[in-house]
Amino acid sequence: MALKFHKPTSPGTRGRVSLIRETTSKENKPYKLLTSGKAKTGGRNNQGKITVRHIGGGQKQKYRVIDFKRDKISVPGRVESIEYDPGRTALIALIAYKDGEKRYILAPAGLKKGDIIITSEDADIKNGNCLSLRSIPPGTIIHNIELKPGCGGVIVRSAGASAQLLAKDDDFAHVKLPSLEVRKIPLDCKATVGQISNIDHENVVLAKAGRSRKLGKRPTVRGTAMNPVDHPHGGGEGRSPVGLPGPQTPWGKPALGYKTRNPKKHSSKFILKRRKK
Repeated sequence: MALKFHKPTSPGTRGRVSLIRETTSKENKPYKLLTSGKAKTGGRNNQGKITVRHIGGGQKQKYRVIDFKRDKISVPGRVESIEYDPGRTALIALIAYKDGEKRYILAPAGLKKGDIIITSEDADIKNGNCLSLRSIPPGTIIHNIELKPGCGGVIVRSAGASAQLLAKDDDFAHVKLPSLEVRKIPLDCKATVGQISNIDHENVVLAKAGRSRKLGKRPTVRGTAMNPVDHPHGGGEGRSPVGLPGPQTPWGKPALGYKTRNPKKHSSKFILKRRKK
């Protein structure tokens, strides 16, 4: 994946950094049978109330149905194309299996058109192959990891993300996540070998508000720029400090670094080392 640094020929290109995606589909038209409509919510719930701020507009998109479960056991598949997915940061790969079925999967870094992948307990440890944690040797870089056997991959799915299998103990594997948290995961859970593609996604600079609006992001206003009636940080003469023991949300709850996780949560027993501060 290569970065393109634009020349400052206009205010909208000054400082802009974009990606030259390594997709193999020139028109980038998705496989029609694996797409569906994608309705926009504007951040509103079924009552029409805004529950998530700063969402709205954006270009029309189609949802790509991704195979997170990787339950095509012992059937080899060939990579037909590497494609862009507007609904996620990672690239996706269209896989044509030997029995004629086609599916989309998350494309790991280094996967190319024509490569063969498989889901099997005796598969080789190479990019794109899916195995249970029981069959993966310690030290392997993995992604798209299940937390419960058969539920499908739910963690380590964004661009450039990867986890590392550290050790195995009884019925659990110790996995180091991108947040540096070390977590116990059942050995019967599946994971895919390799690092997620589109590693340079974090280096993209949009450079103008219009590109952010096309992604469906509406403007964010600072609390200190509001009136006291609108935000706890608002009011004062000129630029004023927060004036509170700590920063707060618009609804008066602690924000910015305040720990909200319930220490009595049932999954806390599976966390061996907390994530980085």
